[in-house]
Amino acid sequence: MLDHHLDALFQAAGDRDPDRLFGHASQLYAASEDADEPTLSAATARFGEVFDLVPPGIGARLGIVAGALAERGADPVPLAEPLVNQLTGLLEQSARFAAAWRAATGEEPPEPDDNDPEWFMGAAGRLTGLPEEEAFALADAWATVYLAHMPILSILQLSPRLRAALPGRERLVEALSAVVADRADLEWLTGLLQVLEDERLIVLHRESGRGYEVVIGGIGDNFQLHTLLADVVSGPSEHGLVEGVRPDPQWVLAASDGEVDPDDLDPVHGQFNLVDAYGKWIWNEGVPADIPHLDGTRVVVLDPPPYERSWSPGRRYPMMAGRIRLERILPAEEAADWLSRVAPEGAPD
Repeated sequence: MLDHHLDALFQAAGDRDPDRLFGHASQLYAASEDADEPTLSAATARFGEVFDLVPPGIGARLGIVAGALAERGADPVPLAEPLVNQLTGLLEQSARFAAAWRAATGEEPPEPDDNDPEWFMGAAGRLTGLPEEEAFALADAWATVYLAHMPILSILQLSPRLRAALPGRERLVEALSAVVADRADLEWLTGLLQVLEDERLIVLHRESGRGYEVVIGGIGDNFQLHTLLADVVSGPSEHGLVEGVRPDPQWVLAASDGEVDPDDLDPVHGQFNLVDAYGKWIWNEGVPADIPHLDGTRVVVLDPPPYERSWSPGRRYPMMAGRIRLERILPAEEAADWLSRVAPEGAPD
């Protein structure tokens, strides 16, 4: 059944018939509801080949279906390269649109509207000095880049493998950096591209002198990191862990891979003040990638909280499972060595 819809999809792409194309894409998605994972993944991998056959504006809309198939359980890895290439190209054109718009009008770039033909006509018409075809292509890119980034949000949240090794990441990051100041609607992707995978941290509990080596992945911000760190170091003192800091298990579940519904849970209460190796506070609003290295390793020092902090439970990226693993409790000598190299408590932040 899925192959039938795919055959029709590719025929419509070859015929350059967008109405049939979108119709068959919708039918494919509907027919995939009961497909098992191997069947769904095979169909989705083939679906990814259609992006080479269609213009970017149409591809951006097809990408929504591709992301939905991944959310339904298909392996997202085969989709990554075509979706990233498509988005990167649209981002690069969007940067050219913004520059051309400023040059032609002296104004900030406009809010896009991908559903209004009059918006395209008006925006392209104001790009004076450009050939008409180029002006329309740049306006189309500016309007559709948001759609094109949405399936990337999905596949990155779903796949640790892609977060660790995304095809075309360097070019994508460069292209995104060139436009994100003008496009606040793309900031979620900026944050997602910063997420660390299989990252080793040294965690030092200054009061007890104990240290831990942990490995993290899929953690979208330091609110989530704070909750999961408190959980992983919590336990009986005789086992080398820290007593009295265990967070509510529901907070931990919401920060890892459980359902995210903050309205059903009490606010999370911070157990520590997170500090980096140089004495700077690690703000919960930041991300683990902001934590600086000491001798090649990111270091987190757990100090007593200077005041009560609370925040909503959950995850910045709900489809992404946060993970933290306690690799080992450091021997006392090793923990003491790390503590001797970090800034003392109360150093200026």
